[in-house]
Amino acid sequence: MHVTSRALALAALLLLPGITAAATSSRHSYASTAELHDAILRGTLTPAALTREALQRVHALDQRGPHLNAIIELNPDAQRDADRLQPPSGARAAPGPLWGIPAVLKDNIDTADRMQTSAGSLAMVGAPARRDATLVARMRAAGMIILGKGNMSEWANYRGFHATGGWSGRGGLTHNPYVITRTACGSSSGPAVAVAAGYVPVAIGTETDGSIVCPSAINGIVGIKPTLGLVSRAGIVPVTREQDTPGPLARNVADAAALLTVIAGSDPRDPATADADRHATDYSRFVDPHGLRGKRIGVVRALTGYSPGTDKVFEQALTAMRQAGAIIVDPVTIPHLHAFDDDENLATSYEFKHDLNAYLATRSGLKVHSLADIIAFNKAHASEEMPWFGQQLMIEAEARGPLTDPAYLKARADARRLAGPEGIDAALAAHHLDALVAPTTGPAWSLDLVNGSHFPGGSAGEAAVAGYPDISVPMGFVHGLPVGISFFGAKWSEPTLISIASGFEHATHARRPPRFRTAATR
Repeated sequence: MHVTSRALALAALLLLPGITAAATSSRHSYASTAELHDAILRGTLTPAALTREALQRVHALDQRGPHLNAIIELNPDAQRDADRLQPPSGARAAPGPLWGIPAVLKDNIDTADRMQTSAGSLAMVGAPARRDATLVARMRAAGMIILGKGNMSEWANYRGFHATGGWSGRGGLTHNPYVITRTACGSSSGPAVAVAAGYVPVAIGTETDGSIVCPSAINGIVGIKPTLGLVSRAGIVPVTREQDTPGPLARNVADAAALLTVIAGSDPRDPATADADRHATDYSRFVDPHGLRGKRIGVVRALTGYSPGTDKVFEQALTAMRQAGAIIVDPVTIPHLHAFDDDENLATSYEFKHDLNAYLATRSGLKVHSLADIIAFNKAHASEEMPWFGQQLMIEAEARGPLTDPAYLKARADARRLAGPEGIDAALAAHHLDALVAPTTGPAWSLDLVNGSHFPGGSAGEAAVAGYPDISVPMGFVHGLPVGISFFGAKWSEPTLISIASGFEHATHARRPPRFRTAATR
């Protein structure tokens, strides 16, 4: 892990007797970006001081204390970047709402600096990327500080069966800050924990199917999985171009909306974003404490029932929504629910090889240049890369044919149609709904590297396969473990969903900070 000399000096302080994780906390650890921005404008806080605090907290909690292991690599230039940051000049210039704010990126996002972009794999360690991912360039232009890369489920959980969420060969296992013996979910585990534990107020995750909303719910934060094509994927290690999308992680809806505003927009490097500029906007305008009022929201009962404790909290959430003025339509059926699962799996298997090989062609100085190379590397370094689970998914993908195969074309078209126009869209239209709602997933399950993750169930699949937006918001707690609620809807419906999610957040105030326990409560 790379750190600056100043960060090392701060880390040394933490070795002194009596210096605990709690002692390294400051009043900024759980501050919102609005509070931090106000302090910066008033001159009581500087980006340099805020970055120092963030580095100090990482050293206190990540490799010491509860040993959360959320950060795979710190940016060795983070403090320098913060020290050199100058506010915009000019009569009308003023720092934007995220100017001077530190953030963590998932380790599959390119940065043209001294950090690796490895997707958690030792096979990808080598020369750093030569160009920032488009979203990183947007963040830097907004004055944000890239604090480091977050650990993740290696290859975004697309390697083998019986994988454990949040584990990578390069980064090890990420732990849940609420109960450290429990999962942080994946694949955006590290960035989510970095936000939940107060390292940074915002971070970037990526999702193919559940990898933003699951770690958000499990770690008690907000996650926005945007419409596919709203945010560029250029410079991001892919699983599949047909479902992958980056999105913001934050402790409240307003911060997530502010970050989405920064990263959204069209990009010539990603043809899927051709229409993004027509829809991208200042999403902060839709944050509304009364956002539930008059909204018609359909309850998808078929996406409940796998966790009694979560179901109980969900019923309380529905009551709170009604009291806040929402019109709850209960139940609502999504046609073809999960009918696309086999098609999704087949199509993704084809796309993974094609899209990963295309990404690797943009990188130089790596020891691998294709999926076949990665498979060979994993086999040659099995003790480090495959101590717990194999690479069956990669082997299957390598055996697939081109994207012109009729079987592939039919599978992807059927999956998209069943999840989108004939699934979510049909349910919304049948009841004149603004959004659909269900629990995101159950409480965090115990870590089990031997048998892999024990995922109970969740609501991410429909929006993920359709390419539609999905927002997870803290809903409450089950035995001291956070659970989330998901609002999802039609393509480009982020403004409506942000309004609903912020209204729910205001009505419930469900989030509370982690306490780094070692066991769930009774």
